[in-house]
Amino acid sequence: MLRHVAAGIDGSPEGLAAAHWAAREAMRRGTALRLVHAWEWQPRSTPSVPADMSQRSWAEDMLAQTSDSMRAAHFGLQVITHSVADAPVGALLAAAEEADLLVLGSRGISGVAGFLTGSVSQRVVARSPRPVVLVRAGECTADEHFSAVDGISPDEIPETPYREIVLGLDTARPCDELIEFAFDAARRRATPLRVVHAFSGPPAYAAIDRLAPENGPELLAEHERAVVATLRPWCEKFPEVAVTETVTEGRAAGELIHASVGAALLVVGRRVRETRLGTHLGSVAHAVLHHAPCPVAVVPHA
Repeated sequence: MLRHVAAGIDGSPEGLAAAHWAAREAMRRGTALRLVHAWEWQPRSTPSVPADMSQRSWAEDMLAQTSDSMRAAHFGLQVITHSVADAPVGALLAAAEEADLLVLGSRGISGVAGFLTGSVSQRVVARSPRPVVLVRAGECTADEHFSAVDGISPDEIPETPYREIVLGLDTARPCDELIEFAFDAARRRATPLRVVHAFSGPPAYAAIDRLAPENGPELLAEHERAVVATLRPWCEKFPEVAVTETVTEGRAAGELIHASVGAALLVVGRRVRETRLGTHLGSVAHAVLHHAPCPVAVVPHA
């Protein structure tokens, strides 16, 4: 199949924001955009479907309108549509299998910047074999860029610089897929990459171990060295990407949420693992998906 970025849409404002974000990403990657809508037959019409239309007709009409909107807003973009009568989670996971990237919408929390991930998006993110980006309603081109001079929209000045990409890095379990995704995202936007690594100090009883670094400058320096060593081969592979490192003692989720303010994209990882309760998101990914104010990319890795 033609290489593409997929977006799950459902006629909602957050779905439309996801479609536009996916369209911009497809343009950056030089690929097509695939709009996916899954619907399940209901014995009674749903609130979003007009009484004089079938669910299938409404889905096809909504896809056509969204497709036309994407082509009009993103000149030269190739748009593919796909409507399927299936459970949303299964349909979106199948779409992710065939895509470079899957983009989903997520509702803001009571008007406050952040995410309220529904059961569908949360299950898709936890099980997707490909990276998934969650975009909140209202996200637009201007949010990815710094403010243009004299209030001119970034749409009118394409060279308006992008905001930085933020990567959450765990040096104890670094993974190539996650790091490469973040570097590639920064390269495509010609913007800096900010790498955030948060660590916890040793427990009190560890002080009796003279071989363990003390809680303080020595421990901080050790983590800083680990971050530099982890990033060195990637900085060599992506020499055009300017990288800054933020290494601090604290909770990873809180540090990443703070760093994501004013960013174009926050990139975090999700370990691919099965438990008795099935696949699930880690605590850090779960927290940033609910509270980060910018789009969040969740990258699966071993």
